[in-house]
Amino acid sequence: MKAIIYENYGGPEVLQLAEIEMPVPKDDEVLVKVYAVSLNDWDWGLLHGDFINRMMYGFRKPKKTILGSDIAGRIEAVGKNVKQFKSGDEVYGDLSGRWGGFAEYLCAPEKALALKPAGMSFQEAAAIPQAGMLAVQGLIDEGKISPGQKLLINGAGGGVGTFAVQIAKLYGVDVTGVDRTSKLDMLREIGFDHVIDYTREDFTKNGRAYDLILDAKTNRSIFDYTRALSPKGVYVTVGGSAARLLQAFFLKRWISMIFKKQVRIVMLKPNKDLAYMNRLFEAGKVMPVIDGHYKLDQVPEAFRIFARGEHKGKLVISVCEI
Repeated sequence: MKAIIYENYGGPEVLQLAEIEMPVPKDDEVLVKVYAVSLNDWDWGLLHGDFINRMMYGFRKPKKTILGSDIAGRIEAVGKNVKQFKSGDEVYGDLSGRWGGFAEYLCAPEKALALKPAGMSFQEAAAIPQAGMLAVQGLIDEGKISPGQKLLINGAGGGVGTFAVQIAKLYGVDVTGVDRTSKLDMLREIGFDHVIDYTREDFTKNGRAYDLILDAKTNRSIFDYTRALSPKGVYVTVGGSAARLLQAFFLKRWISMIFKKQVRIVMLKPNKDLAYMNRLFEAGKVMPVIDGHYKLDQVPEAFRIFARGEHKGKLVISVCEI
C-alpha cells in the first residue's frame, strides 16, 4: 500500500511517498481503508520535531513514521474481540498518539472510532475530530459559554475557530474573530459578528473587553490576554506556543487570585464529543470549512500551506478513491 512517511525530523521536504506493507489488525483492532485525513498542529509539531514531541516520540528520530490522526474511512476487517463495528461500516475519529492516517490503510482500536453519519462525506468527517473536540471542550467544558456573552476567538480562520463560531452562535453569543486579512471575508460568511485583522490592529490594546476568549494560537503573554477580558472573564487556550502555554499554566492561579479572571487550558479528550457533533451536523447547524482538494502525493505541499497559515478551516487529504 502507499503511504507518506518520514524518517527524520524536518520540514515538508522530508516527507516521501512510499510503498509499505499492509497492516494486520490485532484482536481489539479494526483495519480501515482510509478515504480522507486532515492536517493538525500536532502533525506539524511531530514533523519538524519540537522539544516536547521529541521527548515523547523519539529524541533523535521519530518513532512514528506516518503522521495523520484525523481519519475517515471504511472498515475492511475486524479483530475477533471487536464488538462495536463490522466490515463495511463507515467510521471516523482522532488517532492521536497512534497516527498513521497518511496511508491507504491503517489499524485502529474500536474505541478511537465512531460511525460516520450517512449524509456526511469522508472529507467532512476527517475535518471534524480534533478541531471539533477542541472547539466544544474549549467553549462548553472549560469556557462555560452562556447566552449574551461577548466572545473573541484568536486564530479564528482555522479548524477550531470555524467550528467554534458555529457552536457559539447556538448560544446567542456576540462573536469577534481575529485572523489575517485574507480570511476576513470567510469569517463574516460563516457567522462572525465582528472581525479584526491582526496585521492592522492589536485586540489586546484596543480597549474592548470580552467575557470569554478562545485562543487557538497562544502566541502572546498571558497578561495581554487577561487585559482584554472583562471583569470575571475567562480565557481558554486550546494550543499554540509551548512557552506561552507554560506561562499560562504556572500563572493561572495567581491571575485568578489577583485579577479575579480565569485562565484555563484544554487538555484534549479525543473523540469525546463526536456524537454531539454528529447531531449538530445532521441538524444542519455545523458544517466543516474545508480549503482545497489534495491527494496523498500532495501532502508535502499541503504542509507548506499549513505552515504559512494560509488555509481557511481545515486542509483535508483525499487518500483512496471512493
